[in-house]
Amino acid sequence: MRHSAGGRRLSAFATVLATTVMAIGLAAMPAQAARPPLPLDYVALGDSYASGHGAVPYTDLNCFVSQKGYPAIADKLRDVQLTANTACSGWTMDQVLANIPVAALEEAEIVTLTVGANDLNSTELLFACLPAPSSSECLAARTRVETMLTDGSFAMELATLVTTIHVLAPDAKIVLTGYPFPLDSSHPLAAQVNSLAGGLNAVIAGVAQLTNAQFGDVQYVDVTGAFIGHGVGSADPWINLNPDNLQDPANFHPTAEGYRHGYFASLVSQDAFVLN
Repeated sequence: MRHSAGGRRLSAFATVLATTVMAIGLAAMPAQAARPPLPLDYVALGDSYASGHGAVPYTDLNCFVSQKGYPAIADKLRDVQLTANTACSGWTMDQVLANIPVAALEEAEIVTLTVGANDLNSTELLFACLPAPSSSECLAARTRVETMLTDGSFAMELATLVTTIHVLAPDAKIVLTGYPFPLDSSHPLAAQVNSLAGGLNAVIAGVAQLTNAQFGDVQYVDVTGAFIGHGVGSADPWINLNPDNLQDPANFHPTAEGYRHGYFASLVSQDAFVLN
């Protein structure tokens, strides 16, 4: 049966009308919320400065792990998830290597590493030099540290550790941190003690630059700037020192403020938790 022209016009109008109604209805429907990005899997490695030693209370008295340390603070970021923290007070590079959490590293997207001070036995140097800066013990400790930092042995061992981490976590960004200057600039021993900390940081930064050139995604984070005005002897110290007990294991470690406003703030301001 033939359709009249009027019938064809009505049919076309009905089609347009139905299409328009469907479009309006779809537009009125609430858009499905986009899924938030998954947090970055984060692994923390290192010594007492990574475990949070110096910021009581501790969740682990063997390694002096504190929830006020910078890894625990970073875990509270919306886009970061701490999957392993094997940092332990007193550990050297060899001990960090021997206790690497292999399974966690395989999935890691961010790895932080704070290590090296115990390899130099820097605490021994401070204990020897603070009470008697002209003693033979202080001179011997300074000479030993200076030799390790200049003969290449320290740098080679750290580069080996970073390379091992990269092999186990090939897709992860590896962040090496330095150490704060322990003494305020007003302290009479600041020049000689802080210069050694500066030498240690320079080697760590150099290793980060070298390994980044080799396989990429290695970063050095300098914390010294954040601690300016907050060393031992300052009006507002972020580093512990018990003058009545120089053997106190918390001595020369950051306070809770030091970890939050010194370490964590430096990591965030230098985009340590941002992937390239």
